[in-house]
Amino acid sequence: WSFIFSTWARAQARKPGGRVGPELTSLTKFKKYVLWDFMRIEKAKEITGSLSKPSKMPGHAYGLPAKECKTGRLLQKKKGSTCYGCYALKGCYVFKVVQAAQYKRLKAIRHPLWVRAMTMQIANKKTKYFRWHDSGDVQDLKHLAKIFEVAKRTPDIQHWLPTREAWTAKYQDRAPENLKLIFSMPMVNQEAAGGWNYTSTVVTDPSKATCPAPKQNNECKSCRACWDKKVKNVAYLAH
Repeated sequence: WSFIFSTWARAQARKPGGRVGPELTSLTKFKKYVLWDFMRIEKAKEITGSLSKPSKMPGHAYGLPAKECKTGRLLQKKKGSTCYGCYALKGCYVFKVVQAAQYKRLKAIRHPLWVRAMTMQIANKKTKYFRWHDSGDVQDLKHLAKIFEVAKRTPDIQHWLPTREAWTAKYQDRAPENLKLIFSMPMVNQEAAGGWNYTSTVVTDPSKATCPAPKQNNECKSCRACWDKKVKNVAYLAH
C-alpha cells in the first residue's frame, strides 16, 4: 500500500497544476496535506531557507533583502515615499546572519523544487495566516507565478502579498482565492488610486489610520484586515 500510494502521489504532483492535498483529507485524517514527494522538512528548509515568526502577526512570514527590491530600492532614496527610512534596512535586519539568510532565500527562488519546499514549510506550520515579504518584494513574473502556485497548494491558509511592483496589476485577477495581492501606494499621504482590487496607504493623521496595531502594542491581535478581501484598503499610521 505504501509503495502504491507513494507512486500515485508523485504522479499527481507531476501533473500541471496537480494537487495532492485537499483531495486526500478524508482518507488521511492524520495529515492535512500529503507532502509533495514526501519531502522532509529539513530538506525543505535547506532549499528555501527558514520562515520567520513576526511577534506582531498571527502567523509566519517570509522575507527577502530590502536592498534587492526592484521599485523599493528607488523609493528608498526618495524623501516622502513609504520606503524612505525603510524599517528593513535598519535594526536587526542589518545583522550579518539576517542578511545571509535573506540572500539565501533570494537565491532559492530559482530552485526547481522551491514551490514544493515552500508548500511543505508553510503547511508544516499549521497556521491559518501567512505573510509574504515582511521585507523585500516580488522579483519578477516567474516569482509571482510561483507564489500563486504555493497559495493554490495551501488552500486552507490565507496569504497576504503586499507589493510596490505596479506591473503585477495585470495579474491580480489570476491570484488564487486565498491570496490577497495588495498594492502599497508609494508616497506617504497618497490616496488609494489606480485599477487595484486591494491597496494600502500610509498616513500621518492618526484619525485616518485604519490599522489598529499602534493602539494595541503594535500587534494585529484579532484584526485580519490585511488578509480579508472584504477590506479594500488598509491605512497604516506612518512611523
